[in-house]
Amino acid sequence: MPSLPEQYLAQANALLARAWTVNMSVIAQLAPILGASVARGEVIHTFGSGHSEIIAREIVGRAGGLVCITSINDPTAGFIENLVGYGTKLVERYDRQFELRAGEAVIVISNSGKNAAPIEVALHAKKKGCVVIALTSLSMSTTATTVHPGGKNLHAIADFTLDNGGVPGDTILQLTPEIATGPTSTFIGASLLNWLVLATMEWLKQNGHALPVLRSQNLPGAIEHNRAVGAPYRHRLSKQLA
Repeated sequence: MPSLPEQYLAQANALLARAWTVNMSVIAQLAPILGASVARGEVIHTFGSGHSEIIAREIVGRAGGLVCITSINDPTAGFIENLVGYGTKLVERYDRQFELRAGEAVIVISNSGKNAAPIEVALHAKKKGCVVIALTSLSMSTTATTVHPGGKNLHAIADFTLDNGGVPGDTILQLTPEIATGPTSTFIGASLLNWLVLATMEWLKQNGHALPVLRSQNLPGAIEHNRAVGAPYRHRLSKQLA
């Protein structure tokens, strides 16, 4: 019988391949929307509560990625993500400091799609006229009961949805009859966001727009390059450049 790591490799890669197939049409729709926004000098915002914050930060300040991506950071790391009203206050404060502008994209990540904070971030972004992109597990977001009094899960609020294909509970392996393990939401979610950024950069290149792409600061001259491409956005990025 294959070992647990071998089982995980096979099953997780199958889910990754499925995520590619299921989501590429959505990514193709989003690339010109995000590309046109970047071409206008705007930024892309991300938010993830709890463990999803890791995914939200994946494309922020990333070597080889767009400089104009910034994240809405939760100082509680998701500890009070189900305190109704907290997500609204959090995003309103971010909006006052870094500004959400109509037409900009806000990527909201929640594996379950039912928690209050990401839903409230999405609702505020919609109110501001932003394009809201949900990254979730549709098998969970379409079945789990939301804790938000509005009654809707994240996918029902978003303009576009990327489905990580994960199973309820985010575990694909059964260690014992009582214990499940093998999470997939982080690595598939990060892949989905990187595919989206690559498609956006490809659209920018094909349409003759500037490419504000970061370099690894470990390369010669990279820090100076990154500061130069980041200069137009320096007052709108929650993570400052070196």
